[in-house]
Amino acid sequence: MATQEIYIRNTNETEARGPFSVDQVASLVDAGQVSVETLVYDATTEQWIALSANPELMAVIFPEKKKLILKAKEIKTLNKPDENAKAITVNDMLAAAEGRTDDTKGKSDPQIEMMRAAKIGMIGATVTVLLAAGGEILPSTDALTSMDPAKILAHPFVVLGVVDVILTILLGLGMATIYPFIRFRAALGLGLMGFMFYAQGLTVPLLQVAAGSAGLYLCTVFVSLVPVIISAVAGVAGMGTLAWYLLSH
Repeated sequence: MATQEIYIRNTNETEARGPFSVDQVASLVDAGQVSVETLVYDATTEQWIALSANPELMAVIFPEKKKLILKAKEIKTLNKPDENAKAITVNDMLAAAEGRTDDTKGKSDPQIEMMRAAKIGMIGATVTVLLAAGGEILPSTDALTSMDPAKILAHPFVVLGVVDVILTILLGLGMATIYPFIRFRAALGLGLMGFMFYAQGLTVPLLQVAAGSAGLYLCTVFVSLVPVIISAVAGVAGMGTLAWYLLSH
């Protein structure tokens, strides 16, 4: 087959071309000059036949190309469906983020923890300042309503109470930007009221204003849940009992 002499011609040609070897005909195929319809001379039958009618030449000149088949890769997943598994809801995801599920207990999102602590601190500071305002203003409402400067100056707690009312309104609106002023107010209240109670030898209100002022200050500082709850309780309890003391004496 390799030394076979091949003569070819196209169907629209009258003159033959050749002789060619099998390799040369294969080269003509690559050049686009020979196709399966090209005629080749069959010396056995002494006839021109189409190249496609000669299986031996077809097998050599037009060898069947092997098709590349990509085998699908089998992917094994570690997740196995469980028909008894409960569907996950939005509430389940929120509970998991907050560490309220069995799997995430003790692994709550610190950002959520800080936001919750900040909210409790804001509420604690608001209630503490409100109770302080009540204890400072209510015992001296006559002096405040009289609008007499002399009477107002005779009751210095009234002025502090008016400031506390304004602070209560701002805290109620969620204005955490006034926290530095709240800290200054806590220190000022402790210094002013603490000195007056100390000078008069009043130990109980002195301890009450100290607890209330410290709780108010720390409510604006802590961002952890347990410390801010303790601070809020101290602030509310201190200022609440102080207001009761001032109203009853």
